[in-house]
Amino acid sequence: METPTARWRRLLPRTPGRWAAAVAALAVLVGGGTWTAVADDGPPAVQREDRMLRPGGVPIDTSYFTAGGSGKRPAVLIGHGFGGSKNDVRAQAEKLAADGYAVLTWSARGFGKSGGAISLNDPDGEVKDVSGLIDWLAKRPEVELDKKGDPRVGLTGASYGGAVSLLAAGHDQRVDAIAPVITYWNLADALFPDGVFKKLWAGIFITTGGGCEKFEKKLCEMYERVAVSGKPDAAATELLTERSPSAVADRIKVPSLLLQGQSDSLFPLGHADAMQKAISANGAPVSVDWISGGHDGGDNETSRVEGRVGAWFDRYLKEETGTDTGPAFRVTRTGGIDSTDGAALKRGASSDTYPGLRSGGREIPLGEGTKTFRNPAGSAPPAISAVPGVGGGLSQLSSLGVGLSLDFPGQFGRFESAPLATSVHVTGTPTARVTVKATEGRDAVLFGKVYDVSPDGRQQVLPSQLVAPYRITPDQQGKPIELALPAVDHEFDAGHRMRLVFSATDLGYASPAEPATYTVTADGPLTVPTAPAVTTAAATLPWWTWGLPAAALVIAAALLLTARRRTATPAPDPALTDVPLQITGLSKKYAKSVDRYAVRELSFRVEKGQVLGLLGPNGAGKTTTLRMLMGLITPDEGEIRVFGQAIRPGAPVLSRVGAFVEGAGFLPHLSGRANLDLYWQATGRPAEDAYIDEALEIAGLGDALARAVRTYSQGMRQRLAIAQAMLGMPDLLILDEPTNGLDPPQIREMRDVMIRYAAGGRTVIVSSHLLSEVEQSCTHLVVMDRGRLVQAGPVAEITGSGDMILVTTAEEVSEPLAEKVASLPGIGSAVRLDDGRGLLVRLDGATTSRLVADLVRLDVPVTGVGPHRRLEDAFLTLISGGAA
Repeated sequence: METPTARWRRLLPRTPGRWAAAVAALAVLVGGGTWTAVADDGPPAVQREDRMLRPGGVPIDTSYFTAGGSGKRPAVLIGHGFGGSKNDVRAQAEKLAADGYAVLTWSARGFGKSGGAISLNDPDGEVKDVSGLIDWLAKRPEVELDKKGDPRVGLTGASYGGAVSLLAAGHDQRVDAIAPVITYWNLADALFPDGVFKKLWAGIFITTGGGCEKFEKKLCEMYERVAVSGKPDAAATELLTERSPSAVADRIKVPSLLLQGQSDSLFPLGHADAMQKAISANGAPVSVDWISGGHDGGDNETSRVEGRVGAWFDRYLKEETGTDTGPAFRVTRTGGIDSTDGAALKRGASSDTYPGLRSGGREIPLGEGTKTFRNPAGSAPPAISAVPGVGGGLSQLSSLGVGLSLDFPGQFGRFESAPLATSVHVTGTPTARVTVKATEGRDAVLFGKVYDVSPDGRQQVLPSQLVAPYRITPDQQGKPIELALPAVDHEFDAGHRMRLVFSATDLGYASPAEPATYTVTADGPLTVPTAPAVTTAAATLPWWTWGLPAAALVIAAALLLTARRRTATPAPDPALTDVPLQITGLSKKYAKSVDRYAVRELSFRVEKGQVLGLLGPNGAGKTTTLRMLMGLITPDEGEIRVFGQAIRPGAPVLSRVGAFVEGAGFLPHLSGRANLDLYWQATGRPAEDAYIDEALEIAGLGDALARAVRTYSQGMRQRLAIAQAMLGMPDLLILDEPTNGLDPPQIREMRDVMIRYAAGGRTVIVSSHLLSEVEQSCTHLVVMDRGRLVQAGPVAEITGSGDMILVTTAEEVSEPLAEKVASLPGIGSAVRLDDGRGLLVRLDGATTSRLVADLVRLDVPVTGVGPHRRLEDAFLTLISGGAA
């Protein structure tokens, strides 16, 4: 039967603008809200109806999305994140509507245009509103009903919206399926883990909500009480627990897709673990998916996540039994099966059963002994792990050499393993058995973390920037207790160490203000879960990976034929004998084009010992330039000279050039060493000229060389590819996007490889899109845009003086605080920014690392630290032709 709306649309004009205006006029006449045609080109067109509803007595701003036809369809409710509104989920709503769902979004109490006070998903507040919205859906003629008043309905949403999805499933039996994303199981456990106050995240909650006055009165009073004391009380814990999904754990009995973030210090992976255990115990289907990002930033895999949510609803709302809803457990891991082709940046690992957080425990012996350290008065300066809500600031701290974490001397104890004989992939929660003692009669508040330490001991990485807080009361002290470390998915490479650290402070948490002395004794090994049932998906290997020996022969034959046919090569230039590279007037047109250039009139020079970064946006001509440099293609005009000799295909001087441009193919069943030997044999050069040992020492592969390449991590494969380019120890090494697909620790390792290689007097040219890495590893730059040279010179010259540091802050910096910073040793001046939310600091002997430590000690709410003019700023200015 044709609905009134469908009939009106059939009768009204088809011109998009006239159609929208007519529907709007109709809506005004019937008093039914505001209708908007979201799309009018191609079926199905999605329509949105905005209206204010009062499901729980409070005005709630809603949007209702439908598309095409008059048939019955299931409904989906999508909640938004804390501090947001219904507008944040509009795109997902439109996609689901186009896929055949009736979709309702809304702004929760206290957000957007909705009324009421924020009550943190109170069963009598926000949860009651959702039940009212389900009532409204049950009356819509296009919504499929299970019975009168009971629509077929699913709920999804991220963070705050994810929690209300769980709560609604526990309070309203009409909910048929849920897919919560990066959310909490128990809000008290999230903000008061083990009785330790997560002060920064709690403060962000209040600020994001619009201030304490926007919250329900008793919530505001609770927060202020805990924030002042620095310690949660029983009433605070009870208040948050009763508004958490865990309070209705035994009543959530619907198919549940749980997507939790790995980069999340607010709602870590343990919350999804608790959800899975409770809901599966109720007999409902449950799948768990650990996505790459989270509240601390990173890739939230929006497209993949929304696709999986859609499939979940197709199966359990539309009852399409053939729909693939994915594995019971999936985790996103950085890197592809072949790191050298740059095709896959992430991989999924999965299992047919959920492994939990302690599957496949492996014991890692730790150094014995007792560690003694102190909690400083006022718990300052605090150690740094995650800086909640400021992922970009953390990246800047890391790029300045501070590392993504910082522990202060005298405030922590550490226990370290021996170098790992083989790589260990940790998936879940490591545990340690320790004995803790504190100054008599006091709680010990500690923060546990496991670092990944490089073979030389100089670099340590904190997986996902996570720490676990513990409040150890006097009655727990003096006897062994088991402490759970943060749940992560992280691979520790062979040769690396695991470093277990207990710190007395952490920036994100409240520690006791009174000074205290702690002692920690390790009573056994570190037990790490390896989840052996979880297997990483294999990407399809390119055909030429298996055909490497044959390909090498074909290339050699082609080079031989080309060498016979090439024209006379210009004579060497004696003046350039010691110059690794000089390019003069280089031009190359696009294929079949008369006047379109990939590279045009390019000239620059590279000296010995330089690490030169070749920069430019996509289409700038970087890869074309590198291909001409290696003799793979011939320029239309100009010349390239390497150590004074002109480059032509097959030129003898190319033996002094090593390159990683098109991607190296490895035989996965052979060891790393065998792959390198095979490659060198294909070149036809003497084995003694390979310098394999020297190349491998720089690449830092260690014992992994004896293992099959198929067992390599992403970082190891990339280092093997670089080692292959370094065979023969070429005087000029060319690397095109060497960090593609690598995670931050692996990128840092690759940076060290390039610096070590150039340190021997050789030259490295690297093309990369990662400006922060180029800024740290390169000495000189060549910036290209649309085939032309924009600027060339030392990095410091292009970016500006490195003595001026820009510090941005979450709050306004007072003048007295700026004066304190200016008076610090090694600081020339510190001037407040115009808006007060930051400082411009001139270094006069101090290092950036020391500045950051001093800022933390002074409780400056730092969100970012960097050169006053970063390479990113300079680069964007150069390619746009503007001024910084």
